[in-house]
Amino acid sequence: MKAMSLAAALAFGTCLSAPANAQTTTETAPMDLTFERVFASPGLDGPTPRKVKLSPDGRYLTVLRNRADDRERYDLWAYDRNAGEWAMLVDSEALGSGRELSEEEKMQRERARVGSLKGIIDYQWTEDGTGVLVPLDGDLYLARVGGEVVRLTDTEESELNPALSNTGSHVSFVRDRQLWVGETGGEAAPITPREGEAVRWGEAEFVAQEEMGRMTGYWWSPGDRRIAIERFDESMVGIVTRAAIGATGTRVFDQRYPVAGSENADVELYVMDPDGENRVKVDLAAHQEPGIYTEGDPTDFYLARVDWAPDGSALYVQRQNREQTVLDMLRVDPETGALSPVFTEKAAVADYWINLGDDYKLLENGSLVWWSERDGFGHLYLYSADDGWKDARQLTRGSFVVTKLVGVDQAAERLFYLATSEEDPLEQHIYALDYGDPSAQPVQLTESGFTHTATMDGKGQTLVILRSNDDTPPQSYIADQEGQRLAWIEENALDADHPYAPYLASHRPTQYGTIPAEDGTPLHWEMITPEMEPGKRYPVYYYHYSGPGPQIVNRGWNGALPQAIVDRGYIWFALDNRGSNYRGVAFEQPIYRAMGGVEVRDQKAGAEYLRTLDFVDPDKIAVDGWSYGGYMTLKQLQADPGLYAAGISGAPVTRWELYDTHYTE
Repeated sequence: MKAMSLAAALAFGTCLSAPANAQTTTETAPMDLTFERVFASPGLDGPTPRKVKLSPDGRYLTVLRNRADDRERYDLWAYDRNAGEWAMLVDSEALGSGRELSEEEKMQRERARVGSLKGIIDYQWTEDGTGVLVPLDGDLYLARVGGEVVRLTDTEESELNPALSNTGSHVSFVRDRQLWVGETGGEAAPITPREGEAVRWGEAEFVAQEEMGRMTGYWWSPGDRRIAIERFDESMVGIVTRAAIGATGTRVFDQRYPVAGSENADVELYVMDPDGENRVKVDLAAHQEPGIYTEGDPTDFYLARVDWAPDGSALYVQRQNREQTVLDMLRVDPETGALSPVFTEKAAVADYWINLGDDYKLLENGSLVWWSERDGFGHLYLYSADDGWKDARQLTRGSFVVTKLVGVDQAAERLFYLATSEEDPLEQHIYALDYGDPSAQPVQLTESGFTHTATMDGKGQTLVILRSNDDTPPQSYIADQEGQRLAWIEENALDADHPYAPYLASHRPTQYGTIPAEDGTPLHWEMITPEMEPGKRYPVYYYHYSGPGPQIVNRGWNGALPQAIVDRGYIWFALDNRGSNYRGVAFEQPIYRAMGGVEVRDQKAGAEYLRTLDFVDPDKIAVDGWSYGGYMTLKQLQADPGLYAAGISGAPVTRWELYDTHYTE
């Protein structure tokens, strides 16, 4: 479902009166779609599998599948492709202890945006394909394909960031601010020191988790020879008081939080053997461009990404300056810690930032597939090992955005990526490209009329595809390299047994259009209306996010909540303003150091467009947003008194001086 919060929905239900003659939740026919039903189980989107993976040998397909009676709880299921049968591999309720998670793990989950989920939220296959490592209720289990489950830890503390080594011979995790390592099935021991409350090993610092998309602080080398481990000291970071509000009460915690303009944690990187021996420090401050990194504090930068070369001969580090306008790719000798520069990526235009991502891949032949916005749109490039990554050949080009590098078949020199359609930026499709042939053209593998996302196995052989459109809830399937479906993972057909089936009769289609911004830039909108009566005017529920990142308006499944709003007699409307994602640098750039300006004006243009429609009640337009959208709701109400009849501001930023460094700055 497109982003919309439970809190926003409840606020809508309590803050906006139903229009005249609209049915209420207490006076509904049995099949009317109520807000209570939208958030009940089973979920109306149908089954929503997560973390779809293939075993290393390709025989098993594993997914986390939510329960019909508790849509927030996930169990681990496996599909035997040889036998054509599904079976539950780990029952989270039967196996779990029910132990409450530590506050540290709760906050990690919140930063990963999975804080509401229960049961199993992640897992990792062993290298030999005989089992999976499963974190559950703060402890670790090894589940074998044959049904045996071995408990690896049993502690009051949570084991954070658990991982199997590359060969699967070791298991590692963070406990009590140290990194622990042990042979799989054996006893683990800490390999880093305990250095007080403010120093942590093996974890990502707060802003890396919350804003940079980096959730781990250690990386196993191929062959398990060495481990790269982050150490950070946050003693210089200010302390704020945070309230954790829950169903059973509220607790207050003191937390180190780097507000904008204040000091970040001091981050270091070490490389050592799996037993902690032969430790060397990487000089992350070396080879800095004068005036970029060394203004006052040579350690004032971000450790953005860390990756091992496929043969383990080198460690590659991405270092981003505090202003986020420069990103250095650095090569590290894992035996000595010596660091040397490889290339530098700079912001595509003046007054812009570098968008961090994971859409790159180090190849076995020493080359690098790299994502960059340097030509004004996010595209893929190839740095060749033949010239030492000195020049990059552009692989994709055009007025569209590559949104994800899905996989690479290195033997065939073929890569797979997800991108917006050049004809329609509201759809995303999977494409294949033979990167070994400079004259090759990309091939679209997925069907128009849907928007997609995908993952792939490590060798780039099998696609796992998720698709939806306005009238089709998310469907998932596995496909070959040509995009041909091999088997459904979850067909999720809207048949008589689907949980949304009783409400199909009132399902309303989504309409799309554009309006011009003040500079003529087309702004895409979408709208769902009730079955309208001639001459009647309807109130509008105007949803938005408005900040950098999400694309709200797309051709994917909207979910049941907008339909429930429409069933109550409202028009549901959304618009993506300049500053939002997937339209290129020129579309996103106007928000740079000018938050709360262009977005307010673009959303105002949307409201003024609505007021021109003869079926809209111009005095009853309500605006709702969450997080950045909550901030924007307040800015819109402030900027244009009377334009909006009501506003719902969920989890807003109300003072940017109090928000964190990496996002705000």
